[in-house]
Amino acid sequence: MITVDEARALVLDLAPEMETEQVPLAEAAERVLAAEVTANRDQPPFAASSMDGYAVKATEVELHAMFKVIGEATAGQRFDGTVGPGQAVRIFTGAPVPDGADFIVIQEDTQRRGDLLTITDEPGPKTNIRPAGVDFRVGSTLSAPRRLNARDLALLAAMNVPAVPVARKPQIALIATGNELVMPGETPGPDQIIASNSFGLKALLEDAGAHVRMLPIARDTIKSLEIALNLAQGADVVVTIGGASVGDYDLVGEASEKLGLQQSFYKVRMRPGKPLMAGQLGEAAMVGLPGNPVSAMVCGYVFLVPMVRRMLGLTPAGPEVKQARLASPLPANGPREHYMRAWLGDEGLSAFDDQDSSLLGVLARSNALIVRPPHDPERASGEIVQYLPI
Repeated sequence: MITVDEARALVLDLAPEMETEQVPLAEAAERVLAAEVTANRDQPPFAASSMDGYAVKATEVELHAMFKVIGEATAGQRFDGTVGPGQAVRIFTGAPVPDGADFIVIQEDTQRRGDLLTITDEPGPKTNIRPAGVDFRVGSTLSAPRRLNARDLALLAAMNVPAVPVARKPQIALIATGNELVMPGETPGPDQIIASNSFGLKALLEDAGAHVRMLPIARDTIKSLEIALNLAQGADVVVTIGGASVGDYDLVGEASEKLGLQQSFYKVRMRPGKPLMAGQLGEAAMVGLPGNPVSAMVCGYVFLVPMVRRMLGLTPAGPEVKQARLASPLPANGPREHYMRAWLGDEGLSAFDDQDSSLLGVLARSNALIVRPPHDPERASGEIVQYLPI
């Protein structure tokens, strides 16, 4: 049995690097930028007014000064002329500042009668002009890799970038296994349960940036498992759920080995999630998760999300471990690294009393996993411990 860190390193070594593809900017939200992008223009491309008002010469700006209005400049239509002494051009926010002008008197500080403009309030020192290129210039870059958010897309659009290079989404095939499983909405038999793990893992992995295919439930026969694994062809990663333990009906290892699995490891010194395996299955990486719902989801946070991040080129690939104070004491830990469902509130971290790996209700009420090292001693309230946000 290997440690969590050893298992994660082996899983990350299995992760294939995704190639780059071009996507339209409108479809790039939450994609991972794969290469640096360069601006094609200055922003703004000209000196622009930041207010509605009048463009004049700064040397003539003073209280009660008077000007003749000779034209108008609007956003998208500059004034085609030059502002001379004693002249003003009506200007609107975003419009190019006319030649000869270097100050915008805001509308509220003026009074206009016909073509005669008077400054009626002290205008102050601010010119109300945005210089050309004050936001960014030609050659400015947006660095990679990064997960593109709404702010990034707005910037890229202003940079006049219509399409961006992004990492291809990892294709992940999810296979739930077990005679006891039926899909939500179906009528379970008296000894059956609903297949829940696939839906939680699909959401988790797609949030991390992958595309997930949920394949039909594989029954507890070698033939059914072989059919399911063959249906997963074309995936970058095949994830099975259940059937990886040592019972008479835990057949995932046997079926995958018949199809050529080169196993990297089996069993991890962790709780929950001990019966985890991984290896190379043809062109795809394969990860076999335990079947208990919480075990599968914890392994998703600890191993699969970092795997997706590595495939997308994001760093760091590992989970974001943080620290917080305990709001309630913890008993001594056993020989395995323990991921305890917990709630992080104003008072600190509180682990839930029941840590049974089948209890999805407890997981749903959690927003953190307290990470306990093997043989960690008792911890008192107020002590600092590590946790994984979820």
